[in-house]
Amino acid sequence: EEVPDTGILPASRKMESLSSPLRAIIRLRRRHRVQKRGRLFLQLPREKPAEIVHSRLLQRQLSLNRTGMYSPAMSFFNQASFESSQYFTFDTSVEQHAMKKCRRKKSRRKSRMVLYPDKTKRYLPAEEKSKAKRCLFLLMAIIFFQILNAIENLDDNLQKYDLDGLEKTMHREVFGQKAAVESIVELLKDYLATHIHNKPLVISLNGPSGVGKSHVGWLLAKHFRSVMDNDFVLQYFVMHHCPSGVAPLTCEIDLSKKISDMVTRAEIEEKTPLFIVDEVELMSPVLLDTLSRFFQPNQTNEFLNAIYILISNIGGGEITRFVIQNESAELLQQHRGAEELLSIIQPILSNVHPLWKSADIIPFVLLEKSHVINCFLEQMRREGLYPDQKHIEHLANQLSYYTTGDKQYSRMGCKQVMAKVNL
Repeated sequence: EEVPDTGILPASRKMESLSSPLRAIIRLRRRHRVQKRGRLFLQLPREKPAEIVHSRLLQRQLSLNRTGMYSPAMSFFNQASFESSQYFTFDTSVEQHAMKKCRRKKSRRKSRMVLYPDKTKRYLPAEEKSKAKRCLFLLMAIIFFQILNAIENLDDNLQKYDLDGLEKTMHREVFGQKAAVESIVELLKDYLATHIHNKPLVISLNGPSGVGKSHVGWLLAKHFRSVMDNDFVLQYFVMHHCPSGVAPLTCEIDLSKKISDMVTRAEIEEKTPLFIVDEVELMSPVLLDTLSRFFQPNQTNEFLNAIYILISNIGGGEITRFVIQNESAELLQQHRGAEELLSIIQPILSNVHPLWKSADIIPFVLLEKSHVINCFLEQMRREGLYPDQKHIEHLANQLSYYTTGDKQYSRMGCKQVMAKVNL
């Protein structure tokens, strides 16, 4: 080693100590650029000979020793530290980068491979779409929307006639006829759900006098007048519109004209007319034949969209005997009891006239004493009188009853209630 001159100034020593590392760094950067440019044209072998590796190690050691001559601070790069340390070289990085790139390409190729039963097919075959399936789906969609539209129309019709309000009113003001009221409302809901029918709706209310048949007809007329119009509701009383002195042919013409005019006007406004015929048992055979022609299914559309309510006492005696023999009107709430009573009434009505074959028959049973008391309460409320319970029971006891077991059935129903209250 050369001993530096002691006479050199401290400032010059500082400059030398700073300039020697800079020169070494500049030299290394130039060497790095040269190797970087020549790396593109250099084809390195897979495995390098040991002589080439040993010569390069010696060259690097000599370059480091030279830098230590310029600066004592860089002299810590000795032989032991050089051999033991792991450092970055450009040659090995090129090899490693190429190997990693090759492995990455192989792994990508393996991941993209799709194995099918036939290795030549890399994709699933395209399905053949059938036109028949498309037509079937389209037809199903059309049917679904038509059904949905029909359901909405059903709801609109039922809301227009407000049958729920009618049912509540009838349950509140008609006593002892729960099964009959439910049957009437159910028939009306089924019929009024749509405006297209194959026959008119004919409901026959049959039972003894005073059980509430005429009162139900009056409630129906009042309700339909409020939801539609007075022009589409007709109450026909036989003793009033066709008295005994008038010729049957005149009554027939009058009744036919009234029904035809109302049906025609109702068809224009898409409404269903209501005809309430009371005291049917007093009608002549000519009038019964006239009504029967309107009930036939083979008519024009406007005559098929109509509701007929027939009120009569025909079959009242049979209903009275049936209720007294079974000792309970609650038997009619059961399906078997209602069928048995209908099997008794239908032959009697069919013998009177064939028009009852196309009618839905609803029997009205006898009223119990508790139902008569409710009739007194309702009538006194309408007259504005104070309902005294003792006074009402006293009035109810003045009526005549059928006594069977522990129950009492009124012979005249609520027929005399209004007269008793007024008296």
